Amino acid sequence: MLFGKNVNRYYFKYFHLLIVGVFSLLLVDYIQLLIPENYGNLIDLISSKTLTSESLFEIIYNMLFITLCMFTGRFLWRIAVLNFGVRVETNLRERMFIKMESLAQDYFQIHKTGAQMALYTNDLMSIKNCFSDGIIMVIDAFFLGGLAIYKMIKLNLLMTAISSIPLVLLGISGGIIGKAIDRRFDARQRAFEKMSDFTQENFSGIAVIKAFVKERLELREFVKINKNFSDKNVSFIKFAVLLDVLFTTLISSVTVIIIGYGTHLIISTNGTDSAFTSGELIQFISYFGLLTWPAIALANLINIHSQGRASLKRINELLNYHVSVKDAKDCVKKDNLEGLIECKNLTFRYPGAENPSLQNISFTIKPGEKIGIIGKTGCGKTTLVDLLTRIYNVDENHLFIDGIDIMKLPIKQVRDLIAYVPQDNFLFNDTVLNNIGFSKKSISLEEAIKYATYACVDDNIQEFPHQYDTMIGERGVSLSGGQKQRISMARAIAKDAKILILDDSVSAVDTKTEANILDTIHHQFKNKTIIMIAHRVSTIASLDRIILMDNGKIVAIGSNDELYKNIPMYRDIVNLQHLERGED
Repeated sequence: MLFGKNVNRYYFKYFHLLIVGVFSLLLVDYIQLLIPENYGNLIDLISSKTLTSESLFEIIYNMLFITLCMFTGRFLWRIAVLNFGVRVETNLRERMFIKMESLAQDYFQIHKTGAQMALYTNDLMSIKNCFSDGIIMVIDAFFLGGLAIYKMIKLNLLMTAISSIPLVLLGISGGIIGKAIDRRFDARQRAFEKMSDFTQENFSGIAVIKAFVKERLELREFVKINKNFSDKNVSFIKFAVLLDVLFTTLISSVTVIIIGYGTHLIISTNGTDSAFTSGELIQFISYFGLLTWPAIALANLINIHSQGRASLKRINELLNYHVSVKDAKDCVKKDNLEGLIECKNLTFRYPGAENPSLQNISFTIKPGEKIGIIGKTGCGKTTLVDLLTRIYNVDENHLFIDGIDIMKLPIKQVRDLIAYVPQDNFLFNDTVLNNIGFSKKSISLEEAIKYATYACVDDNIQEFPHQYDTMIGERGVSLSGGQKQRISMARAIAKDAKILILDDSVSAVDTKTEANILDTIHHQFKNKTIIMIAHRVSTIASLDRIILMDNGKIVAIGSNDELYKNIPMYRDIVNLQHLERGED
């Protein structure tokens, strides 16, 4: 069993399963203690030569009844208790996933993918074992074990005391070894995280590894990480096996003592009023045999609980992690946002960073305007649009939508207002159709073709083996860079939001395709606000206004002609790009 604020709720939520399972388990534990009595009675009747047909059939009927009760009880507790563990695991996994979706970027910058996947596999398995096997072991260890000891005491107190000494030693040593198991299990999990993360990263970047012929280097690194995991695993197993061997040795030695001392009692008390019979020795050995499982359960419980406690600690780190980007308590919900964007002296610093990425940024974008943003790599272009989509928090009273502080608008409403084509063009391992229709509950083929045509990618899709039903592979691995960009653009267009943000979204296409996309933007999206981040001047030259950025600051805002005429930095960018293309 396992307790903590993130798991205690399940004892109440699935109380009905717990009650059925525990009651059935208690019934089975009680019923099976009747078996040694019947065995003992049978042996005594045979020894005294007083066994009759009636007494034999009575014992047989008793055993059949006990067997039926045990069959029913074991079926019920397995269904109830094991189902309880599975439901706890399922609910925890769902809560973990929901929590992860609510976390800001800073969490994923610190915690790698491989480490997070370990939470959903090994750690959740350990939690489930605590809520299924752990409950069984607790009841068997204390109820079945307690009743067995009580029955043994009734037969012979001294022999019970002698046989209990190794069990006490086992409990003490189990507690000590359990702490060592706890530490080693945690170390094993950390090593598994590292191996999982390394493997995931290598498979994602396999093309780069092959291009640089680094397969052997990566293999050597994997061998080191794999050996580290193996060493940690072996260290953990050593202590788990030590506990098991210690238990087996002690139990075997006690069984020998019971047989020897019990035989002595039979011989020495024969013919007296307090004679210890052969049947009673069989009963005592049977009770001790039944006590063996509770002792094993106690040893396993220490092991399982140590693992579960370590896993719960790691899962708690996720579930208790502070959600930094969330709706304000005094949210202002306004119907039908138009998309007027105002930025007033905005300064922004990434969490943990020393220097600001944006400094004193001010501008206004009216609904329906077509705005370009240009500047050197790392000047803050992407940071600016990330703030518009509330990926990060900003200081209040610096960024507004329709005159309302963006920090006071519901995050969902802000993001519903915006369709975003990110720089990395992430696509899902699904069909082209489902990727384009990601923002919708369902999308028809005709709609998908329309949006793909707007993004100038329909011709390419028609050449795919299964056209819009083609599976594009993990992260769009089967597509070219330009195809991924344009399918990402089609997905954003399909959202039909009032603001469309394109972050360097035509960098991988040729000039003719770029011109067609720009023509679509001007003629098909007249009423939409368009914000285009670009490195090529040709991409944004025809837009209403251009924001020129440098080192996190806005250098100037104006049309292409105005900036070229008045801003030397912009003029240098234009002239340099003309030279690169061999133009006069």
